[in-house]
Order: sequence, then structure tokens, then C-alpha cells
Amino acid sequence: MIAIYPGSFDPITLGHLDIIQRGSRLFEQVIVAVLRNPHKIPLFTVQERLDQIRLTTKHLSNVEVDSFDGLTVNYAQKRQAQVLLRGLRAISDFEVELQMAHTNNTLSTQIETVFLATSNEYSFLSSSVVKEIARFGGSIDHLVPQQIALDIYKCYNHTPPTANPMTTEPIPLVKNIPPEREA
Repeated sequence: MIAIYPGSFDPITLGHLDIIQRGSRLFEQVIVAVLRNPHKIPLFTVQERLDQIRLTTKHLSNVEVDSFDGLTVNYAQKRQAQVLLRGLRAISDFEVELQMAHTNNTLSTQIETVFLATSNEYSFLSSSVVKEIARFGGSIDHLVPQQIALDIYKCYNHTPPTANPMTTEPIPLVKNIPPEREA
């Protein structure tokens, strides 16, 4: 059975890779399909995203990387896929994804949508979060594969942070305040 995992993947994150790896164990073939969305201004070109995904999935023999425009169900039919693979992070994702699954079902009853719950450690992660952190010089090394992090740092003209230190300032001790005198 062939599954399509569609998305913009701008950039691909460890959360995306988690879904791809798990999907590759469930389906004969997983096609990671980069959507060309004219309404978004991407950080990376479609070709750069294809190359990044190929690099990070080369160890998965049943994963193919491709791009498309238009309706996902039309692309799935063209590729003879029976499943659209989607990851769910939170209830807000579920609402959007369920609506899309129902909409896709009105376009083709031959294609099912299969949802995989994102692993806990990636439940907060999105490409937008990665770009926001990187834009302001924060470390994204724990959110995306190493080579992708380097590509992102280059886009924002940042050097990779050497560490992701968490610093806190000590809170000064408050001296006991004597109770007010009664008059």
C-alpha cells in the first residue's frame, strides 16, 4: 500500500521525520510530497526542500521524495496511493486535519486519511517554531537534523549557537518587613 505524506516541509523537522519513519514501517511505500503553495513565502526553494528531505530519509529504502501542485487527492490518484498520512500534535491539529480528511473524501472515496499521533517529544514542534527561534539567533539543533540546522542558520546569517544555555538570574532575598505599628 502506498501512502502520501504531503506538506510544505519548510523546513523538515524531527517531528516530520518521526512521522516518516513510523509511516515507513506501516506502509510498503511512503511518498513525502512537497506541496508548492503559491500563498506562502518559503524559506527554502522546493528543490532545496526536496534535497533536504532526501538527505534525511536516505536510510529509509521505501521512502520517495517528490513535489506537486494542486489538490493532494489528484496527486495521490496519479501516484496510485491509497492513503494520505498526517501527523497530529494537538486538538487544534485534529480539527483542521479532520475537516481536510472529510473534504478529501468528498473528492475521492478511494483514498483514506491515516492519522499518526506525534511522539510526545515533538508535540510542540512546527516548521514555524523552528524558523522563529532561528530568526532570533536561538539554537534549533534539537529540533531539526544537523545539516538542516546549518542550512537554516545560513538563511538568517547566523552562526550556529555553541550551546543552548538556560540562564536565570538569582532572585534577591526579600528581608522581613516589620508589621505596621498599630496607632
